[in-house]
Amino acid sequence: MRFSELVKASWHALIANPKRSFLTTIGIIIGIASVVAIMSLGAGVKKQMLRDLDTTQTGQQTAEIYYNSRDMFLNEPGFDNRDVTMLMDANLKGVAKFEILQQTKKIGMTAIINDSQQAMTADLVNKPVKQPIVAGQNLTTYDFEVKNPVMLMSDKLATKMYTTAANAVGTSVTVQQTTYTVIGVYHNKAADARLPKPLYLNSSTGKQGNGIKLTFKPGAQVSVGAKQALHQLKKSGSHHRDGRYEYIDMGKLLKGISKSISGITYFVAAIAGISLFIAGIGVMNMMYISVSERTQEIGVRLALGATPKNIMMQFLLEAIILTVSGGVIGLVIGTSVAAVASMAMPFRAIVTPASVALAFGVSTAVGIVFGLLPAKQAANKNLIDILR
Repeated sequence: MRFSELVKASWHALIANPKRSFLTTIGIIIGIASVVAIMSLGAGVKKQMLRDLDTTQTGQQTAEIYYNSRDMFLNEPGFDNRDVTMLMDANLKGVAKFEILQQTKKIGMTAIINDSQQAMTADLVNKPVKQPIVAGQNLTTYDFEVKNPVMLMSDKLATKMYTTAANAVGTSVTVQQTTYTVIGVYHNKAADARLPKPLYLNSSTGKQGNGIKLTFKPGAQVSVGAKQALHQLKKSGSHHRDGRYEYIDMGKLLKGISKSISGITYFVAAIAGISLFIAGIGVMNMMYISVSERTQEIGVRLALGATPKNIMMQFLLEAIILTVSGGVIGLVIGTSVAAVASMAMPFRAIVTPASVALAFGVSTAVGIVFGLLPAKQAANKNLIDILR
């Protein structure tokens, strides 16, 4: 018999008992749908996470180098405009732009307090912050609007420099080229002072911070350019003698994250795929029942000239059609479930070619593996025994 005729005969045999055929495929449908949904969601979260870590909002690749001072208590910024100029003059491979990452929390600085030079830390704030005021008054919205050179001092620093908190109110503190008036003393153990952020940044002699961001041209090798920048900073950085510069290779980090996400996805998918094994047992059971019920049909076909190979191929094709049909339905359901689930998540599910190949490949394999023994049993039936 021709292959097309075998396919047609197998299809008609399955639709002759549609309820049993459909119920047999439910396990395949659930298994494939679960695996496809999990893999689609895993691919979506992987792509979104790598995109967030590896690129800016415009799709450009970036790298960041950080400075750590040897003096843990001073916490002085390690980058300023001199470092940017030095790196720009170095003509680093593939780097399009440099940007100093300015700190706003616990900035280390040197200030003139009570006619003496003092290292202190300060928080930069954009608006008044509710806090316990020990002496004087809090910063006001008006101070921020008109950029008054005023500040708050911590009670710890005030008692250290002026004996009492009240004595610190009204005194002057010079930071870089700006003189601030202490209008209040507040209770805070985290930072020595609180300064208005707009005034501090505008009066600063230049941008300062403990990090510098490198933005690369499209297609550039990020690790190469970042390592060149790190080498230049270690050699000629403005604070290379006072601390160390560190660069995290995002390429290696992203590869590790990618492998971890893929491993978790495949592990969960494999657990969901256990149902396919159970479904395969169901397919085998149904095919054995079908073979025993259709003994007379097999005898008639053998009497009309069909070979054992034809009989085997027909029953094997029935099993494959059954499982592949379940795989197609499972693929559609799994894709739909993933799409609906991703509406409530910050990423979109991605149906990869691997998911489609898996749906067809696994369902076909289940049909062959679990349909082979029943098909062999049908092919091995003896015409004389059947006629008896």
